[in-house]
Amino acid sequence: MKLNKKARARWMRRMSVRAKWVLYRLRHFLLGIDPERFICLGYRAGNPARQLLAVYAGYSLLGTLLLLLPWAHRADIHWVDHLFMSVSAISTTGLATVDVGTAYTGFGQGVILLLVQMGGLGYMTLSSFLMLRMTRHLGRAKAGLLSAQFSWPDTIDIATMLRSIIGFTFFFEALGVALLAPYLWWTGEAHPLWSALFHTVSAFCTAGFSLSGDNLMAYRTDLYVNAVIALLAYAGAMGFIFMGDVRRRFARRGSRLSFTSRVILAITALLTLWSALHLFLFEPSLRHLPLGDRLLISLFQSMSAMTTAGFNTVDITAMSPLSLLILTGAMYVGASPSGTGGGLKSTTLSAVFAYTRCKLGLRSEVSLCGNRIPTYRVEAAITTAFVYTFLLCVGVWLIVLFEGERTDFLGIVFESSSALATAGLSSGVLAGGFRCRHFWFGPVGPLALSASP
Repeated sequence: MKLNKKARARWMRRMSVRAKWVLYRLRHFLLGIDPERFICLGYRAGNPARQLLAVYAGYSLLGTLLLLLPWAHRADIHWVDHLFMSVSAISTTGLATVDVGTAYTGFGQGVILLLVQMGGLGYMTLSSFLMLRMTRHLGRAKAGLLSAQFSWPDTIDIATMLRSIIGFTFFFEALGVALLAPYLWWTGEAHPLWSALFHTVSAFCTAGFSLSGDNLMAYRTDLYVNAVIALLAYAGAMGFIFMGDVRRRFARRGSRLSFTSRVILAITALLTLWSALHLFLFEPSLRHLPLGDRLLISLFQSMSAMTTAGFNTVDITAMSPLSLLILTGAMYVGASPSGTGGGLKSTTLSAVFAYTRCKLGLRSEVSLCGNRIPTYRVEAAITTAFVYTFLLCVGVWLIVLFEGERTDFLGIVFESSSALATAGLSSGVLAGGFRCRHFWFGPVGPLALSASP
């Protein structure tokens, strides 16, 4: 027995040495990999914006290839549909050319969900967090890429913000699944856990994808589902700066919200209530509903446009032109910086408003609510607003040019604003397809090019 114990001890020591050697070699190999080049598919550019564009294009192509696999889809789907769905998912736009729930298998739906998650968080957020955990610091190039993706103030510590991003994201997504899954099981949903996970990630990342063909119209009067989806969408769209500020406000006694957070809260609340009030009072397609249902639908649809979530509990195609104009304005402004939503951003709008007000008052210093706004921030906001509006005008011009005979100009503006803000809402004006001279393009793009009758 004594010899057996000694032999066992020697064997344990040898295995321990071998395990330490394997772990050492594995650690050396992993640390030898450049996380940025690995996540960026080997591409590196000196311009952060160019690198972001290239990597998003790479992930769109990778998603398309995965969706083309035979076990990813059920029906015979054109490759352009797969490409469109991949781009729509990675950009969290939410526009769909096929029904996600019926056209794709569980694997295909998982690919779309992963693309939505990557697009919502941002590929550099995940890679930077992993690199931060390994090296305990961030390089200058990494910080530049993060600043190109998220409009963070200079006072925000990037390392702290990255931890907050990962923590808040998975906290809210876990909370959403915990709230939705039991309720969907109780209501008789076929796959309650998967449906809860899919809609939770889609809501937090403001993508608007749904496993149901009519989106969330089946839950138009369900207060519980509407409240959970709205909570997740607001948490993602208002951004990690605001959520971190709220956490500090409740964690530290006497702490106040920062100026940036107060601006985000004020603009989000103002535009949401304004568009919801209009829908509740003046939208003809909702007047036949009971007051409670009308109020719930108005608030949810206003939230969906403001956060660019893209969910709908009412038929957008039946709305009046004035309501479409109001929702277009909400989508134009969109979400907040460092959030998962699109649009011009609430802080950009506040800076342009402050600059205009100060110039009309013949004041040289730009300030808002007693807070001075740096000149470079004002210049960046004006440039962003100009480029954003210019792209919107170009998009409207191109669609009108391709449409030819159609005269629903407001519907085209709505579609363009929804696409540019990655909102995913559609007025149905382009449901018949694009027409250009003697050729016809299908309702989802150049799927079946043929001569026009």
